Amino acid sequence: MGEDPFEAVVAAYHAEIHRYLARVTARASDADDLSQETFLRAFRAHRGLPAGVNIRAWLYTIATNLYRNHVRGEVRRRRAMATAVNESPTADARRPDDPALFKEASARVDQIVSGLPQKQRLAFTLRKMHDLDYEAIGESLACSAESARAHVFQALKKIRRGLDDLAAAPTEPSR
Repeated sequence: MGEDPFEAVVAAYHAEIHRYLARVTARASDADDLSQETFLRAFRAHRGLPAGVNIRAWLYTIATNLYRNHVRGEVRRRRAMATAVNESPTADARRPDDPALFKEASARVDQIVSGLPQKQRLAFTLRKMHDLDYEAIGESLACSAESARAHVFQALKKIRRGLDDLAAAPTEPSR
Protein backbone atom coordinates (compact mmCIF):
# COMPACT_ATOMS: atom_id res chain seq x y z
CA MET A 1 0.00 0.00 0.00
CA GLY A 2 1.46 3.41 -1.02
CA GLU A 3 2.04 6.35 1.26
CA ASP A 4 -0.71 8.97 1.38
CA PRO A 5 0.44 11.98 -0.70
CA PHE A 6 -0.49 14.34 2.12
CA GLU A 7 1.75 12.43 4.55
CA ALA A 8 4.63 13.20 2.20
CA VAL A 9 3.70 16.91 2.32
CA VAL A 10 3.65 16.86 6.13
CA ALA A 11 6.96 15.00 6.28
CA ALA A 12 8.57 17.45 3.87
CA TYR A 13 7.30 20.76 5.28
CA HIS A 14 6.09 20.40 8.87
CA ALA A 15 9.39 21.28 10.56
CA GLU A 16 9.94 24.28 8.28
CA ILE A 17 6.43 25.67 8.78
CA HIS A 18 6.73 25.14 12.54
CA ARG A 19 10.08 27.04 12.63
CA TYR A 20 8.50 29.90 10.67
CA LEU A 21 5.58 30.13 13.07
CA ALA A 22 7.90 29.89 16.07
CA ARG A 23 9.85 32.88 14.76
CA VAL A 24 6.86 35.07 14.00
CA THR A 25 4.94 34.22 17.18
CA ALA A 26 7.94 34.04 19.55
CA ARG A 27 6.01 31.48 21.61
CA ALA A 28 6.49 27.74 21.18
CA SER A 29 2.97 26.92 22.33
CA ASP A 30 1.43 29.31 19.79
CA ALA A 31 3.68 27.90 17.08
CA ASP A 32 2.58 24.37 17.97
CA ASP A 33 -1.10 25.31 17.79
CA LEU A 34 -0.79 27.32 14.58
CA SER A 35 1.34 24.66 12.91
CA GLN A 36 -1.20 21.98 13.74
CA GLU A 37 -4.02 24.17 12.44
CA THR A 38 -2.05 24.93 9.26
CA PHE A 39 -1.74 21.26 8.39
CA LEU A 40 -5.33 20.52 9.39
CA ARG A 41 -6.55 23.17 6.96
CA ALA A 42 -4.11 22.01 4.32
CA PHE A 43 -5.34 18.44 4.71
CA ARG A 44 -8.93 19.54 4.16
CA ALA A 45 -8.02 21.43 0.98
CA HIS A 46 -5.10 19.52 -0.56
CA ARG A 47 -7.18 17.24 -2.82
CA GLY A 48 -8.66 20.28 -4.57
CA LEU A 49 -5.32 21.84 -5.45
CA PRO A 50 -4.48 22.19 -9.13
CA ALA A 51 -1.54 20.21 -10.44
CA GLY A 52 1.79 22.02 -10.31
CA VAL A 53 0.89 24.36 -7.45
CA ASN A 54 3.79 25.48 -5.26
CA ILE A 55 2.95 23.47 -2.11
CA ARG A 56 5.57 25.25 -0.02
CA ALA A 57 4.20 28.74 -0.83
CA TRP A 58 0.64 27.47 -0.33
CA LEU A 59 1.50 26.19 3.16
CA TYR A 60 3.23 29.46 4.03
CA THR A 61 0.09 31.32 2.89
CA ILE A 62 -2.10 29.21 5.18
CA ALA A 63 0.33 29.66 8.09
CA THR A 64 0.59 33.41 7.49
CA ASN A 65 -3.19 33.85 7.39
CA LEU A 66 -3.59 31.85 10.60
CA TYR A 67 -0.89 33.96 12.22
CA ARG A 68 -2.68 37.17 11.17
CA ASN A 69 -5.91 35.89 12.72
CA HIS A 70 -4.00 34.93 15.86
CA VAL A 71 -2.53 38.43 16.16
CA ARG A 72 -5.94 40.04 15.83
CA GLY A 73 -7.14 38.01 18.81
CA GLU A 74 -4.03 38.60 20.93
CA VAL A 75 -3.64 42.39 21.01
CA ARG A 76 -3.56 42.58 24.82
CA ARG A 77 -0.90 39.87 25.05
CA ARG A 78 1.33 41.72 22.59
CA ARG A 79 0.98 44.97 24.53
CA ALA A 80 1.92 43.20 27.77
CA MET A 81 4.99 41.65 26.11
CA ALA A 82 6.12 45.02 24.75
CA THR A 83 5.76 46.54 28.21
CA ALA A 84 7.79 43.72 29.77
CA VAL A 85 10.59 44.13 27.19
CA ASN A 86 10.75 47.89 27.77
CA GLU A 87 11.06 47.40 31.53
CA SER A 88 13.94 44.89 31.42
CA PRO A 89 17.03 45.87 33.45
CA THR A 90 20.16 47.00 31.62
CA ALA A 91 23.77 46.24 32.42
CA ASP A 92 25.87 48.58 34.53
CA ALA A 93 29.17 47.45 33.05
CA ARG A 94 29.01 48.44 29.35
CA ARG A 95 31.87 46.35 27.94
CA PRO A 96 31.44 44.78 24.47
CA ASP A 97 32.11 41.30 25.88
CA ASP A 98 29.58 41.78 28.68
CA PRO A 99 26.89 39.04 28.47
CA ALA A 100 24.30 41.51 29.72
CA LEU A 101 25.16 43.89 26.86
CA PHE A 102 24.86 41.04 24.36
CA LYS A 103 21.51 40.10 25.88
CA GLU A 104 20.38 43.73 25.64
CA ALA A 105 21.39 43.92 21.97
CA SER A 106 19.64 40.65 21.23
CA ALA A 107 16.51 41.84 23.00
CA ARG A 108 16.72 45.08 21.01
CA VAL A 109 16.79 43.20 17.71
CA ASP A 110 13.81 41.10 18.80
CA GLN A 111 12.01 44.26 19.89
CA ILE A 112 12.72 46.01 16.58
CA VAL A 113 11.54 43.03 14.54
CA SER A 114 8.40 42.58 16.65
CA GLY A 115 7.65 46.30 16.24
CA LEU A 116 7.78 46.19 12.45
CA PRO A 117 4.51 46.49 10.55
CA GLN A 118 3.04 43.03 10.03
CA LYS A 119 3.81 42.64 6.30
CA GLN A 120 7.39 43.82 6.80
CA ARG A 121 7.91 41.46 9.75
CA LEU A 122 6.46 38.50 7.86
CA ALA A 123 8.34 39.28 4.63
CA PHE A 124 11.61 39.71 6.55
CA THR A 125 11.12 36.42 8.40
CA LEU A 126 10.18 34.51 5.24
CA ARG A 127 13.18 35.90 3.33
CA LYS A 128 15.95 36.00 5.92
CA MET A 129 15.00 33.09 8.16
CA HIS A 130 13.36 30.73 5.67
CA ASP A 131 15.13 31.78 2.47
CA LEU A 132 11.97 32.01 0.36
CA ASP A 133 12.24 33.82 -2.95
CA TYR A 134 10.28 37.02 -3.44
CA GLU A 135 7.73 35.33 -5.69
CA ALA A 136 6.83 32.83 -2.95
CA ILE A 137 6.78 35.59 -0.33
CA GLY A 138 4.45 37.61 -2.54
CA GLU A 139 2.14 34.60 -2.91
CA SER A 140 2.18 34.03 0.82
CA LEU A 141 1.41 37.67 1.64
CA ALA A 142 -1.04 38.20 -1.25
CA CYS A 143 1.10 40.85 -2.92
CA SER A 144 3.48 41.10 -5.87
CA ALA A 145 7.06 39.90 -5.75
CA GLU A 146 8.17 43.54 -6.02
CA SER A 147 6.01 44.49 -3.03
CA ALA A 148 7.52 41.60 -1.09
CA ARG A 149 11.00 42.87 -1.98
CA ALA A 150 10.02 46.37 -0.82
CA HIS A 151 8.67 45.00 2.48
CA VAL A 152 11.97 43.20 3.15
CA PHE A 153 13.98 46.30 2.17
CA GLN A 154 11.95 48.54 4.51
CA ALA A 155 12.26 46.00 7.35
CA LEU A 156 16.05 45.86 6.97
CA LYS A 157 16.24 49.65 6.87
CA LYS A 158 14.27 49.93 10.13
CA ILE A 159 16.32 47.19 11.81
CA ARG A 160 19.58 48.91 10.85
CA ARG A 161 18.28 52.26 12.08
CA GLY A 162 17.24 50.71 15.39
CA LEU A 163 20.64 49.08 15.82
CA ASP A 164 22.40 52.35 14.95
CA ASP A 165 20.46 53.95 17.80
CA LEU A 166 21.74 51.21 20.12
CA ALA A 167 25.35 51.66 18.92
CA ALA A 168 25.11 55.41 19.48
CA ALA A 169 24.25 54.88 23.15
CA PRO A 170 27.09 55.76 25.57
CA THR A 171 29.40 52.82 26.18
CA GLU A 172 30.79 54.07 29.50
CA PRO A 173 28.72 54.90 32.53
CA SER A 174 28.70 58.62 33.29
CA ARG A 175 30.58 59.65 36.43
